[in-house]
Amino acid sequence: MGRKKIQFALALGLAAILAAPAWADTKAGVDAWTHGDFTSAVKFWEIEAAKGDSDAVFNLGQAYKLGKGVKQDLAKAEALFAQAAAAGHLQAADNYGLLLFQRGERAKALPYLRAAADRGDPRAQYLLGIMHFNGELVPKDWVRAYALVTLAQQQGLPQAGSAMTQMNEFIPIEQRQQGVQLAGELASQADATRARQLAAVDLGTQVPAANPAATPVTAPPMRGPVVAVATPAPTPPPRAVVTPPKPSPAPRPVADSGGTWRIQLGAFGQPANANALWAKVKGRPEVAGHARIDVRAGAVTKLQAGGYSPAGAQAACGKLKAAGYTCVAVAS
Repeated sequence: MGRKKIQFALALGLAAILAAPAWADTKAGVDAWTHGDFTSAVKFWEIEAAKGDSDAVFNLGQAYKLGKGVKQDLAKAEALFAQAAAAGHLQAADNYGLLLFQRGERAKALPYLRAAADRGDPRAQYLLGIMHFNGELVPKDWVRAYALVTLAQQQGLPQAGSAMTQMNEFIPIEQRQQGVQLAGELASQADATRARQLAAVDLGTQVPAANPAATPVTAPPMRGPVVAVATPAPTPPPRAVVTPPKPSPAPRPVADSGGTWRIQLGAFGQPANANALWAKVKGRPEVAGHARIDVRAGAVTKLQAGGYSPAGAQAACGKLKAAGYTCVAVAS
């Protein structure tokens, strides 16, 4: 193996961000954004952000990142994501960590990547897995590296597939087998973490933001094969609309139906936002044929689809998350 360096055929730098359906309770701004009136959307969100609405702060960050309604300003976007993350906004924390990583602030990004990976974010799992493979800022651990990249690949992240091919050339079969077993354990832990944090959001409890100062890091010497890594482009999490929706395909019959498990697509303070999200996902093959279920929890509505087996719910959520949606499998 020696010091052979693995080069991935991945583009470096900030890639164009893929549009994904997403919603927030700052409805007036979302409505304006959906209709292409980006300037009005930004004005609505500026008003709400001034009142301390973390959704509005996050949405403003998206606007500055995309350069719609305002002049593109990645530094401003990063600052807004940091502000919303400090208020416990999970998607903002994920985007903040990815932007930090992309501009080379890897030590500062590490606690955010860890937190996102613990929730099952495939982009963070991929990056953290590469760091464990190389021994960059974290201990070299090929078993954990293989497990994390396996999870990212299962959720459809293209870079993870290339990484797996390269890792197979260096990681012994015994360690790969251990990595596959660890991947199952990490997936279960991620499910529990997401469910706990969703419950906190439902109850109006602030989820603690990642604290870079709480995770000191040192860079150990790098030995053996080194993976050259490019950051996956951070996709817009489900709290802001980026582009008008495309027509949904006709629902197709699904083989996995009749089970007792559900998938949860989000929790909304405004029923109209839940209705809008359902209109976008009900035609997807992961959802088509499954009944919509609205679960009231205080002032919010949990949007769910029912009739899944445990494995079917996990598979559906994996594909939906790869497409940019929030999804968590829940046992009814």
